[in-house]
Order: sequence, then C-alpha cells, then structure tokens
Amino acid sequence: MLTAFRRLDIGIKSLRWSSIRRITTSPMPEIANMITKNEKPIKTHEDLYEFSLRHPARFWATLAKSRLSWYKEFDNVIDCDMKNGRFNWFSGGLLNVTVNCVDRHAEKHPNRVALIWEKDEPGQEERITYRQLLHMTNQVANVLQKHGVRMGDPVAIYMPTSPIAVATILACARIGAIHSVIFAGFSAEAIAMRVNDANAKILVTCDQAVRAGKTINLKQTVDDAVAQCPNLQTVLVARRTGEDVPMGPKDRSLQEEMLDVSTTYTPAKMAANDHLFMLYTSGSTGKPKGLLHSQAGYLLYAAVSHRHVFDFREGDIFGCVADIGWITGHSYVIYGPLCNGGTTLLFESTPVYPDPGRYWETVQRLKLTHFYGAPTAIRLLIKHGDSWVKKYDRSSLRVLASVGEPLNLEAWNWFYSVVGEEKRDLIDTWWQTETGGVALAPRPSAPGAKIVGGKPMRPMFGIDPALVNRQGKIVTGNDVKGALCIRQPWPGLAQTIYGDHKRFVDTYFKDYPGVYLTGDGAMRDNEGFYQITGRIDDVINVTGHRLDTAEVEAALNRHPNVAESAVVGFPHEITGEGVYAFVVLKDVADKIESPEILKKELRNHVRNSIASYAAPELIQICAALPKTRSGKILRRVLKRVASGKTDDFGDITTLAEPEVINDIVVNSCLRAKIKI
Repeated sequence: MLTAFRRLDIGIKSLRWSSIRRITTSPMPEIANMITKNEKPIKTHEDLYEFSLRHPARFWATLAKSRLSWYKEFDNVIDCDMKNGRFNWFSGGLLNVTVNCVDRHAEKHPNRVALIWEKDEPGQEERITYRQLLHMTNQVANVLQKHGVRMGDPVAIYMPTSPIAVATILACARIGAIHSVIFAGFSAEAIAMRVNDANAKILVTCDQAVRAGKTINLKQTVDDAVAQCPNLQTVLVARRTGEDVPMGPKDRSLQEEMLDVSTTYTPAKMAANDHLFMLYTSGSTGKPKGLLHSQAGYLLYAAVSHRHVFDFREGDIFGCVADIGWITGHSYVIYGPLCNGGTTLLFESTPVYPDPGRYWETVQRLKLTHFYGAPTAIRLLIKHGDSWVKKYDRSSLRVLASVGEPLNLEAWNWFYSVVGEEKRDLIDTWWQTETGGVALAPRPSAPGAKIVGGKPMRPMFGIDPALVNRQGKIVTGNDVKGALCIRQPWPGLAQTIYGDHKRFVDTYFKDYPGVYLTGDGAMRDNEGFYQITGRIDDVINVTGHRLDTAEVEAALNRHPNVAESAVVGFPHEITGEGVYAFVVLKDVADKIESPEILKKELRNHVRNSIASYAAPELIQICAALPKTRSGKILRRVLKRVASGKTDDFGDITTLAEPEVINDIVVNSCLRAKIKI
C-alpha cells in the first residue's frame, strides 16, 4: 500500500539531470536566502528540485509569500491526503486572483500592454494595457453582479479568444464566482450538458466568432443550447462582428450594459481554497467531468511554472496560440502570464490562414519572444515546406514550446532546426487539465543542460513522478515503463470533480492509493528522462484535445440507424490520433441510400453532438462487434485493427463469435495496409 506522503526509492536517485553545470547564483533567490547554516546551499537547479521534494511546505510557502499578494497570509501550508483526494493549500489565507493578475500591475505599470489580440485577419491586432484591462474587468464584474452573480456562483462562458472574454473570466474571479469556460467550437448539446451539470444561471457569449475568414454563428448555437437549459436565466451577448442576431427574453447586450456601470469594483476577499474555476474534460464514463481548481494553489503553480519552465523575463511577449477554452489557455494565455506582469497573446485565427506562414508573420510583426503551440499544427506546417518559415524574421524568438500531445521526433527536429535554427530552446511540455500547469519539461534546469528531442524529460519543481506496473508496484531504476503517477501533492492539482468527489477519487486515486494516477503511460530512459507513451484508458488525444471514446459512442448510438458502436484511436500523421468508429446498424439496409451518405450523416451527427474534432475520420460498418461471452467488447482487437496490426490478437478464447474478427479485418478501413 502506498501512503500519502511516503517517499520511495526511485525519487531523486533515478533523476539524473545530465549535463548540469554548477552556477554561482540560485535560480530562486528567495529559496536560497531562507536556507539555514546547517543545510546544503542551493546553487543549482538540481539543488532546488531536491529541496522542493524534501521540504515542500517551506518551498511553496516561500514562493506564495514572495510572488502573490495577500489580504491575509495563510496559517497552514499543506493539508493534503492523496488517498482520499483532499487537497488544501495555504489555508487561512485571503487573496483575490485579479489583484494579483491585474491591479498590482496596473498600479505599477498602467500603460504596459497586458493583451495583444491577434485577430483573424493579420495586421489588425489590438493592444490592451493593464489599466484598460482593469477597467474592463470591473465593468463586466458590475454587470454580472447586476444580474445576480454572487460569490461561489457558476458562470458559463462560451466565447472566442478575445479581450472581452478574458475580462469576463477575470470578472468572475473578481466577484468570487466560478467560471466555466466552454470551448467555442462545441455543439449546443455539449454546451447544454455543461451548463446543466454546473447549474449555471447565467451564460456569456458573443454574437459571432471569426475564424479562417469565416463567421460562425455562436449566438444561434447558444439559442439551441438554451432551449435545453431550464434553469438558465440570463444570456449576456458581447459584440464580435456587430451583426444583428436574434435577441430573446433572456438575452442582454453585454457592451450596452457595460456603458451604464462603473469602471471600479471592490474585489472579493477569497479564501485560498475557494474554487476559482471549473473546466470540463473527458473521462472514462461517457460524461465529461467538471474539474475544479483552487484560488491560491492554482494561481501560484501557473505563475511559477510559467516563469521557470519557459524562462519568462520582464519585457517578454509571450505567444501561446491556444484557445482560452482549454486549460492551456487558462494557465498560459491568461493566469500565468498576467500574474507575472507579462504581455500575452490572444490568437484568434488558425496556423494556415491566410497562408501557412501565419504563425511566423505574427512572430515577426509582434516581436514575440515565445511561441507555444501544438504538435498537430507543427506536423501540418511541415507539409507546406520550409519556405513559409524562412520568409519571416524570427530573431525575436527565444523559446519554442509544444503542448497537447507527444511531439514526435520528426516534428521536434523540424521545429528545432527550421523554426528555431538550432539555437533556441525547445520546451516539449507534458501536463493535464488536472495538473493545472506543466509537470514534465526540459526546463527548469541549468543553462546548457541537455535537451533530448521527443521527450518532456524532467519533472517540474515539486513534481515527484513514479512509474507503476500492472501489479501496483513502483518500478525502480531506468530503462523502464509503467503507468505515470505522481507521489506528492503540488499546489496546481485539481481539488475535485464538481458534484462528484467519489468519481474524482475513483478516477485518480483508487487504483494506486496514495499517488495520483495520470492515466498516461510513460518510460524512463537510461538517463532518467521521461517520455510519454500514450493513454492507458479509453481516452484518445485528437489535435491535443482529450476525447472520451464513450462520449463519441453515445453520440453515434443516438442515431436512429445505429444499433451499437465502438470507438478507438488510430495513428494519424497530422492530428496524432484520429477517431475510428466501428458501427453496427439496425435492420435498415433497405432504407439506406448508400453507405457513404450514411457515414457522412454519422460524422455530422457526432459533430453536432460534441464538436468537429470528435467526428470519426474512419467509419467501418460491421455486422457485429467482437464480444466476450459476457457481452464485453474486446477493444484491444479493434485497436489493433485500427493501427493496421492484425498479425496477433493475443488470447481470443473468450470471444463468443471468433469469426467476427475476420469480417472486421477484411472490411477494415485500413485494409490496404493490412496483410490478409
């Protein structure tokens, strides 16, 4: 049995930080200065990492006091129980997140640019200063309060990446309301599920979104969702395009109401462990789960990881191109950069609009110092050739970074050599919605420390990774694989699942009591560096978005012609993983015009039920699915078919109808790659 704080053998000994060279000054002076005479001096990143594991309370308390502003300092640093999924940090402390992200910078540097809104059309960017952001946030907070929003209330936000969206998110934090940002590509059904699960009484949206030269009618999607949300009372509609949209009895114009309220608002004094936001992510039961993050712990971890993982410095222009609807947008577009007083990019467009040079033209025009994007986009841009990169001046860039899924070696080499000209750090990051911030990455480490292509590599301060085998035992040494777990709590870890703490414990802490189970598999190489090997559950990763296969199956099964379905991932050159659906139809063969038309219907059905990225790229119509005698679908058989590996299905003696496999193999969507 693994206990909540037990330190096991693997620890520091197996984490060989290769090529570390001694430096004379500590990377965190505030930590170095609190070391006593009898303790080992902290002079290197290795020293600092070891200290963060040996003395987590002292480590995080020192950073919380030096990097956050408090109304009242905390009494207790850590009160956590990893067996029962209870996480409290900085108890007794009072603060407001927006004071840390906006007020203190607006007071000191009112004219410093906080946000650069890179609109869909290049060359139309807008800059918002900290003073302007403060006023906008206060106005939105006053409007929300006018409509009855109070501390602890959930507020749903369905908006494209923009300054008004950021101000709305921050306005919730200013009031002490819990924001629930919904990706502005989700369907009405997906919106309704999230609004109803959170029991949100108010939703904030825009008239339209603009992406790749096209307008998207967000308000129409919201109207369709509202019809399914009986408890929703108010919809605030912000302007993006200014087009006339139907306004119903629950609808109000956000900008018009902002004109009638004050630009001042007294921020709420929030307890450190009050909830800051919930963000829905795929799970293993078909129902997305609303993960809740805390005020102080999350903010501190986002800010510390932003500064040290990406070597962020004053005056930098941080270019993360993630959508605000995902955790990357929360942590490294909004909270991390703003808490550190930085200038952060809000990217509205796509990597190939109006052409495949869009990212690099943006770097040249805005003088970005950091570029943080997804492997899917990198793989897409590789196909368009090097000329689109070399056409633009990228000399302002100091750091390249990747997020969302493993960055394969080919993409790593192109990103590093062509975009980075082999002279910029490439930070391949691994983390999750649940972790709140980066957990594995090449940095922080000493200048000149080794970076290996295709591997996240090192744990962040306070992160104590372990690999666990199928028997629940921690695997020691190097050149080993296992389920990736984390053995000590850290401030960024989610607190619970909204309305279902049992599910939270069962999902992350039940299988291996005393540690956090990430759901990813990993390997530790002969130098102690970590590499992610893929999911160990039924969640697949499409363009960096975690997608629950059960959620897609549920959508397919609602189609009137579908009897049952099974969904797995398959290797995809561009998106990392694609969605492969095996579908069994009802007895409707004589009613179907053609299989291809039906497949198109099914894709649109999933797209409308969830989102476009969830639509199966490959759909195979099957006579039956491979099931055991107890009725369980043997998914490993389908996964091998989807990957083109049909030479060995392992033990299939439990199958009720073994002949089903042959039919599936013969009719596989990948049959051209399969030797039959």
